[in-house]
Amino acid sequence: MIVKKLWNFNFFMLWQGQLVSFIGDSIYAIALGFWILQKTGSTVIMGSLMATSTLPRILVSPFAGVLVDRSNRKWLLVAMDAVRGVFVVAVAIAAYFNLLSIWMVFVSGIIIGLGAAFFNPTVSSSIPDIVPTNKLIKANSAFSMVTTGAGIVGNALGGVLFQILGAPLMFLINGISYLFSAITEIFIKIPKVVHTHTDFHFLADLKEGFKFVWQYRGIRYLTLSAAALNFFAVMGIMLFLPLFNNTPSLGPARYGILMAVVTGSMFAGYLLTSIIHFQYAHRFKFFALCGILSMVASILMPIWLYFPLMVGFAIILGVSNAILNSFIMATFSAAVPQNMRGKIFSLIGTIAGGLMPVAFAIGGALAEFIPIQVLISSAFGCTLISFLLSILTKPIRHLINFNPETESIEIFR
Repeated sequence: MIVKKLWNFNFFMLWQGQLVSFIGDSIYAIALGFWILQKTGSTVIMGSLMATSTLPRILVSPFAGVLVDRSNRKWLLVAMDAVRGVFVVAVAIAAYFNLLSIWMVFVSGIIIGLGAAFFNPTVSSSIPDIVPTNKLIKANSAFSMVTTGAGIVGNALGGVLFQILGAPLMFLINGISYLFSAITEIFIKIPKVVHTHTDFHFLADLKEGFKFVWQYRGIRYLTLSAAALNFFAVMGIMLFLPLFNNTPSLGPARYGILMAVVTGSMFAGYLLTSIIHFQYAHRFKFFALCGILSMVASILMPIWLYFPLMVGFAIILGVSNAILNSFIMATFSAAVPQNMRGKIFSLIGTIAGGLMPVAFAIGGALAEFIPIQVLISSAFGCTLISFLLSILTKPIRHLINFNPETESIEIFR
């Protein structure tokens, strides 16, 4: 089969381009966060920027997913990376000449978010087409290892580079990384999506995607559960940056190190899931255990601002979260038909992340009045409660244990 013969080369070309761009993204995020706090001193503005960058991606994703299923996915990847690269390079040039204003950063955030709205479902829907079905968990883990490996490098360097190079050069690094990724993606071969109905009806395709997610209980419940978890989790995660910025014993360099530890531990978790074969019948047990460990570690991390102890919690968080994500992505990849992956993955992403802009805005505002340590632990406490409620749901338990080799997705109707 052609897919089985080509997937190694295509998979390599896909992830090596992403390796570079994800390093750039990590560096850019750290530089931008500290730049805003130093420029304005306001967590409200920082949260508003995150909300503005996230909102376009969430609003556009369902429509983008429909177009992904009907487009040449290779050239869509190339175009989205190229556009984002050009805009981020422009931001870098403006910052270098001290012309960068807050509104420019907001506009750039919107462009980056729109690019991600098309790019992310294109990648997610392409991986199952260049990887044999029985290797999906390993392939998703391997791809995640690359992205988290890039996060290790980017985060480890980000805090230090901010103090040495400053924001403008770090912005430029990210812009160049997008352009490099666009060039490498030119060489990828992705099979065309075959549709039983050749006529393209945008609204009909969009409606079909909503109907699919809603009619399968396991997918519907897991997606709604993810929405609640993401709302509280992103609120807690975003506040680590101002916590480190406002704590003299921590600072930008240690923030970068801690984020590198988290992503490094995620790399180890993805490596584990790429090597070990987890039997379908036992996956939910690991899923539940890893979710609880991840959230308990997140609750405890900001309580004691003793850096070695925070690193220990970060390791637990990273490993358990990686295993959790691997099971979720592999389950969705196996359950969703090939000709619907773009719109389904986009729709799931939109629902799961729909409240994130609100969380960013609320988190930034609350941090002006509530001690950040208390706010972070409280946010992750809410994620733990939400997760415990979700794992008590029978359709979610069955979905995580779903075996595509012997079962049909129809059992979740």
